[in-house]
Amino acid sequence: MTERKIELRGVDTLQLLGYNDAHLQLIEDRFDATITVRGDTVTLRGSREDVGRLEKIFKELIYILNKNGNLSPNDVDTVIDLVSVNGSVTEPPAGVPTEEADQALLYTKVGIIRPRTPGQKAYVQKIRTHDIVFAIGPAGTGKTYLAVAMAVAALKNRDVTKIVLARPAVEAGESLGFLPGDLREKVDPYLRPLYDALDDMLTAEKLRSYMEKRIIEIVPLAYMRGRTLHNAFVILDEAQNASAMQMKMFLTRLGANSRAIITGDITQIDLPQKTVSGLVQIQDVLQEIQGVAFAYLDRNDVVRHRLVKDIIDAYDRYHGVNQQREENGRA
Repeated sequence: MTERKIELRGVDTLQLLGYNDAHLQLIEDRFDATITVRGDTVTLRGSREDVGRLEKIFKELIYILNKNGNLSPNDVDTVIDLVSVNGSVTEPPAGVPTEEADQALLYTKVGIIRPRTPGQKAYVQKIRTHDIVFAIGPAGTGKTYLAVAMAVAALKNRDVTKIVLARPAVEAGESLGFLPGDLREKVDPYLRPLYDALDDMLTAEKLRSYMEKRIIEIVPLAYMRGRTLHNAFVILDEAQNASAMQMKMFLTRLGANSRAIITGDITQIDLPQKTVSGLVQIQDVLQEIQGVAFAYLDRNDVVRHRLVKDIIDAYDRYHGVNQQREENGRA
């Protein structure tokens, strides 16, 4: 058993511990150690490992409080996650301008998640100012990743109480009953990119807890029918593969205090030839609706491997040449 004391002289203990000790409760829920606050002293008792981590957490929270003048539940959750995973807090890289550090969406085990291109910054700004945002662009532009980061930040900051992530399972024709296994085994291959994003942003323990409590749900689009989602952050990924009727169904699931992001690449539609893509159609249907925004990303917003931009350009040139040949053949 190890004991360590932290002095809080000059620290706003109400802000540090939270209203009704809400911040303190967040910390206590994650550790077996005992935390006692008496006046200006915090006493930590527990295993050497837990006490060491708790000391780092309190010192980092005091630093953030002194720097910003306030402390949010999101700050507390983020520091706990980072210290639990890495043993320390990932700070912004040295030399990063203050305005760039201020654009951070999440501090995670993989570092700072923030928009990195002008297109991504415009996209994030639209998410912050609109209830429904459509993000359209090629692979690698961060459409889904940034959407999930915004949703996790909103959940941690108590802006919403639930995250629902949906994807059309087009390859299975949404007829999942014919596939072997239970529901999770049937749909996991189609939803894996969403799990991958969440794995970067939450500890395995936290993600498992959220999913067991259905605070985070990852579902095929077909299973959204009939639901009404209140106080939720809802994301529809690969929306180019949603039919017009499915798109309408998804958008009408939103309840009070809910927000939605719909992402997709209209050059990668896998629907049957005569089926209209809901993402293509919706650009005409909702273009003038207040509270709805469209963000268009392009090759300049690609943040994957350097060759991804070249691959996108090569396909664009290939399709352009073929289209010109077809037009010349019809002439």
